[in-house]
Amino acid sequence: MKTPHRLTRRAWLKTTAAGAALAGVPLPLRAQPRTFKIGAVHPVTGALAEPGQACRLGAQMAVEAINAAGGIKSKSGMRLELIVGDTQTKPENGRVEAERLVNQGAQMLLGSFDSGSTNAMVSVAQQKRVPFLIDIAAADPITANVAKSVKEGQQKVQYVYRNFPTGSSFGRRAVQYFDEIFKEAKVSPKRIVLMYCNDLFGQSQARGFQAAHKATNPSWEIVEAIPWPEPPSDLSTEVSKAKAAKPDVIAPITRPASALLLFPEIRKQRIEMMGIVGPGSPGLYEAGQLAALKEDLEYVLTSVPWANFKNPKTVAVGDEYRKRSGGRTFDTNSGYSYDAVFVIADVLERAASLADPDAIVDALKATSFTGGLMQYAGPVTFNELGDNPNAVPTMIQILGQKPVAVWPKDAALQKFVFPRPKA
Repeated sequence: MKTPHRLTRRAWLKTTAAGAALAGVPLPLRAQPRTFKIGAVHPVTGALAEPGQACRLGAQMAVEAINAAGGIKSKSGMRLELIVGDTQTKPENGRVEAERLVNQGAQMLLGSFDSGSTNAMVSVAQQKRVPFLIDIAAADPITANVAKSVKEGQQKVQYVYRNFPTGSSFGRRAVQYFDEIFKEAKVSPKRIVLMYCNDLFGQSQARGFQAAHKATNPSWEIVEAIPWPEPPSDLSTEVSKAKAAKPDVIAPITRPASALLLFPEIRKQRIEMMGIVGPGSPGLYEAGQLAALKEDLEYVLTSVPWANFKNPKTVAVGDEYRKRSGGRTFDTNSGYSYDAVFVIADVLERAASLADPDAIVDALKATSFTGGLMQYAGPVTFNELGDNPNAVPTMIQILGQKPVAVWPKDAALQKFVFPRPKA
């Protein structure tokens, strides 16, 4: 009598797999690295759609780059997933969209470009214990108020951190850059007219600039400060008031929508001055503004956070961004959102636990990240307010209808032109 053939484990697995396949039964898949969801909220529709779309694309490109390089290596190659929200350029929607994304599983929040919607997201981060990294938004109170409430014991943990210059730091750098540029150009403007959009961002920027001016007492004076409601319908009255102040320099703080009205009106009213030098604001370098305003922006200077194009990696990412965005420049918005995702990845690599938001906060506090593509004064770190003291602006100028870094010298790709040539 023959001994029955003994089925080996390997043969049994092979037979079982084949049978299951023939029967249409799905086979068990190998374990895949789990994902970490980042809820990215930006204004991708409405008046701020252009910069908001730049933020979203920058963040998405960073997620793709991190995943392609192996994900979060200390967490078994865990991949990042971007889930997105749109404020529609309505500040109150910051909270609505943040809550929606947290309910969809967002374990961290990213955003939001404008200070109003970013401030609205803060309460969600604090109440839900979801770490929130601000990629772009300058108003000082956004982080300062949370830090104060934690210090006073009203809240236990600060979940909100920012990798972007604050309004007050913008002001300090703007006054410094104004002085340095005037000295380098061997000119002595005396009368500066400050013009600004009267929203949370514009108020914060204007206050920061005025406070820095008062503290340093430079050789020039802010002879007039002229706000306008944002978005404006007409700026002829405000520009007439600026003209009456006989400025040597107009210092505008604009939003994209107000820029479209302000600069043509300045040209129309033929203000005699040395030039336009902004203390820091969007609306002067996006492709939409450049295409619409053309010569009205030529020679305009403004202090903004800017990419370090002396870094070969920045150039490579910038080239890829240009292809994917239809020819747009890798700028403040795309660049800071890109860097923010890499900061998050660095935090996740170091966090003791991703299930505990307080462990992520501990890793955030210990950040010292040197791989950013923007201009920084040192590694990305976070101070007692949750702000990055090394986030600094660069003075750019529109030359040949393109934004170019012109100051400080170690960041400059081209020499600035000031005073602007007479028409």
